[in-house]
Amino acid sequence: MLMLYLQLFYTFFKIGLFGFGGGYAMISMIQGEVVTRHGWLTSGQFTDIVAVSQMTPGPIGINSATYVGYSSLVNAGYGPLWGVLGSITATFAVVFPSFVLMLLISKFLMRYKDHPMVESVFRGLRPAIVGLLAAAALLLLTEENFGTPREPWQFYISCFLFAVAFVGNQVYKMNPILLIMGCGAAGLLLF
Repeated sequence: MLMLYLQLFYTFFKIGLFGFGGGYAMISMIQGEVVTRHGWLTSGQFTDIVAVSQMTPGPIGINSATYVGYSSLVNAGYGPLWGVLGSITATFAVVFPSFVLMLLISKFLMRYKDHPMVESVFRGLRPAIVGLLAAAALLLLTEENFGTPREPWQFYISCFLFAVAFVGNQVYKMNPILLIMGCGAAGLLLF
């Protein structure tokens, strides 16, 4: 059990240390570590994490770490109290690097923020962040989310709901909470 806590801490410390671009950029890193590398969660469970983390208050990366910390211990056969400790471990680990780095560099960044080298570093990070966000979006295009063309009803409804939510958000600037509630109600009725 101690080994699992150490793995959780190390994994989320690493994600927190290299998770430039915020929580959405961390999604692909979290999935790679949690689903692919360690096998703590299935792809379907990870999809649930993303959905719940987006709907709950707080940053998606921290919410995901909390959920993974709990689920990994409970899925390993330990009780809910051990899962809560796993949540605390993963959440602390993902936040700790940012906290320490901000304390260390805040003084220097304000002094050198207009320096050409610092500006160059940030210009180099921007495309990487966009790439991580695109990777996170592509990782969510799975059979668990959309179904398959072999199941045409579920697949077409999923694609239709995706298109409605995208157009409603981007074109009509609809309230995201209303879109989530509407798509959830449609999913309840249609699936």
